[in-house]
Amino acid sequence: MIADSHQTIIAPATPPGEGGVGIIRLSGGLAEPALLRFFHPSRRPTSLTSHHLYHGHLCSVAGELIDEVLAVVMRAPHSFTREDVVEIHCHGGPVVIQRILDLFLENGDVRLARPGEFTLRAFLNGRLDLTQAEAVIDVIRSRSEAACSVAMRQLDGRLSNAIHRFRGELTDLLAFVEAHIDFSEEDIDLPGHKRLVADGRDVLNRMDVLLATFEEGRALREGLSVLILGRPNVGKSSLLNALLGEARAIVTDVPGTTRDTIEESLSLGGLPLRLIDTAGIRDTVDPVEAEGVRRAQDKVASADLILLVVDGSVNVLDEDLLALRACKGSHLILVVSKQDLPAVPLSEPFALLPSVRLSTHTGEGLAELTQRITALFSNATSREGQESVLLSDRRHRDALVRARRSLGHFCSETHAATPLEFLAIDLREALQALGEITGETTPVEILDRIFSRFCIGK
Repeated sequence: MIADSHQTIIAPATPPGEGGVGIIRLSGGLAEPALLRFFHPSRRPTSLTSHHLYHGHLCSVAGELIDEVLAVVMRAPHSFTREDVVEIHCHGGPVVIQRILDLFLENGDVRLARPGEFTLRAFLNGRLDLTQAEAVIDVIRSRSEAACSVAMRQLDGRLSNAIHRFRGELTDLLAFVEAHIDFSEEDIDLPGHKRLVADGRDVLNRMDVLLATFEEGRALREGLSVLILGRPNVGKSSLLNALLGEARAIVTDVPGTTRDTIEESLSLGGLPLRLIDTAGIRDTVDPVEAEGVRRAQDKVASADLILLVVDGSVNVLDEDLLALRACKGSHLILVVSKQDLPAVPLSEPFALLPSVRLSTHTGEGLAELTQRITALFSNATSREGQESVLLSDRRHRDALVRARRSLGHFCSETHAATPLEFLAIDLREALQALGEITGETTPVEILDRIFSRFCIGK
């Protein structure tokens, strides 16, 4: 992807389908000459002024009218990619957009952009660092205001600034150590071991503070996984439908209706959730239902919260106990359903669990359940509105953990008996890991993997 970045590329910047306006973007040294070959401005200026929108018509080489358009040239370096960029605003029909693409691809010495290639060029040309480039796709894909806010803060450079501060301070430490190595026979003032450890531990403590925000950041970025679990015919699908406000899952009186997981997204109090309805937990000889039960149990380990549903109108059954055992070690709320029917007291161990009583028919208890869910993760929603930096991407966390490990080794080994060469290695490894976050030392294959997640016009 990186080898031919000198070529001029083209792609639609708006989603496929019908729309009032479609946008086609070109980037590269031949973007403006390619436009001028086919674009006929209404007022015929002697040259196009950068960042001005011009009305005109696109015509084929033979003079056939393709579309009435608006066109803008954004000359380097004042563009998204820091290359010459052209945007063509045309009518938003798929046929029109395809005709314009074909016109340039067949006659304009340009090629179709790969997914994420415009943002990749912005990164390669220093317009964005890697964390900001990744934030672009997170902004596009965000499914809640909280997730969008986290992505926008990252795009604004708050995470980059924190990582660059770490790198700057570790670079200073490395410079002191390497100076003493290179000029050990000369009179060079090297900070004492206590000073090196103090400076290193100061960075280490701030790394720990940033790492501690990961679960909150991940929850806001990816959404919390909320698993609805219980025996068959206990009201799990009715609960899913009630929370969503629509009949998403089939509800019948026949046990075992749900045989696979059903996943739906929901924003609750600004917090993105992934609601997962599962097959009823019970011993069964039906191979299809048994596979659904196995999948439900597999989801338990990765769930942030389990809503364990029991029928409040009957005594608990052995299958309820089987579902409870599947939740061992997980964070759960007991949902006592069917409160519109005469209630039966809960027996232990269910009576000891945090619970909410509700009826999906009357809506009683639904507001309390949503409040309980959002209260469990109130730290994430409250921190989202603050100015602090949030770590939300697993790749960033893994790299920061490696940097912290190397720096921790440096701090624990910094004493008179440790060769300075070994300390320098620890600092270089920490800097290498930090550089992977912002892109200075990220391997090419990782870059390709990151940018392949993007849509083709971004």
